Amino acid sequence: MKRIMIIGCSGSGKSTFSRKLNELTQIPLVHLDQKYWKPNWIESSKEDWRNTISEIVKEDQWIMDGNYSGTWDLRIPRADTIIFLDQPTYVCLYRVTKRIIANYGKTRADMPDDCPERFDLQFYHYVLIYNMTRRKSNLKKLEGWKKEKQIFIFRKEKDIKAFFENIKRS
Repeated sequence: MKRIMIIGCSGSGKSTFSRKLNELTQIPLVHLDQKYWKPNWIESSKEDWRNTISEIVKEDQWIMDGNYSGTWDLRIPRADTIIFLDQPTYVCLYRVTKRIIANYGKTRADMPDDCPERFDLQFYHYVLIYNMTRRKSNLKKLEGWKKEKQIFIFRKEKDIKAFFENIKRS
């Protein structure tokens, strides 16, 4: 594992998982939200975003935390490992709510400066419908890459813990 994509619904645990993997492997961690968002929640232009990703994927090693499926065509060919945190909607909604309450008005470590945590109904809607609208197509895309990439799909915390224990032993 040298170039690792970590994907899943918001609230699935991508950033937490990524930080832990970074601690264990010392592979550089890239939180894609930090690269995508400009201060005050301004989105990158499509061209700037694709240029940013094109540069990041050239690196020899990375852990990339974030969905941004519009750049999978740039990231998947370079990744050797893809980890999908496939969590139920209720878990993601609970974690997102907990995160908003705990960090409201503050900027989290995995976000760029001047993007304080906020309540956003559109974001909640995205989390609510993610598994209905994106999960199946994501699993299908991953299925198409399973012969070329190491793919892990984690649905249970015990499997995530076992994965980290395995890394500690190696």
